[in-house]
Amino acid sequence: MGEIGARVQIRPIGGGVEWDAWPDNVVAPTAREELSGRLAIKDGNRRGRL
Repeated sequence: MGEIGARVQIRPIGGGVEWDAWPDNVVAPTAREELSGRLAIKDGNRRGRL
């Protein structure tokens, strides 16, 4: 999502409340995780949920 000071903000794929994390505790998603997230967003948009 973004950065605030030394922390990054993360939000669930389906929306919701964001939380702060230290950059050292955050890892990039695998290709499979990213694809799964993108498909979940697209599917939710198609159904009018997101």
